[in-house]
Amino acid sequence: MALTAQDVNSAIAEMWPSNTSQRCETLSATEALVRLDLAEVSMRPGGFVPGPVQFSITDAALWYLVFGALDRIEPMAMTSELSIRYLRPGQGQTLWARATLDKAGRRSIVGTVSVWTDDNKPCATAQGTYMLPHTPTP
Repeated sequence: MALTAQDVNSAIAEMWPSNTSQRCETLSATEALVRLDLAEVSMRPGGFVPGPVQFSITDAALWYLVFGALDRIEPMAMTSELSIRYLRPGQGQTLWARATLDKAGRRSIVGTVSVWTDDNKPCATAQGTYMLPHTPTP
């Protein structure tokens, strides 16, 4: 049976109980969709989503993509590199990030992430690599 978004959300709730506004909405071996409720985020003047918040959801989406690609929760998978390009200011109540798999190797997983808000217009795009531990977490 394949790992589900609910499996990820349950694991994250155990590992990271303070994460209450971010959720994995869908998960497959090649894609992860993450939703962040912006109600509790300190927005920039003008109601803009801060860059670090966009970066954070991007990193989370890639981490969850790793879980889907491996078909297991691997908490010790670590960000190796992550490059983000901000396309326009994001405004809204919800921030979304969709990570898609570019390459899954024996030691690393590479993905591309698109970030947008309620208006469905992209506000950032990113590509990153996650390194896998030498020994899988039990």
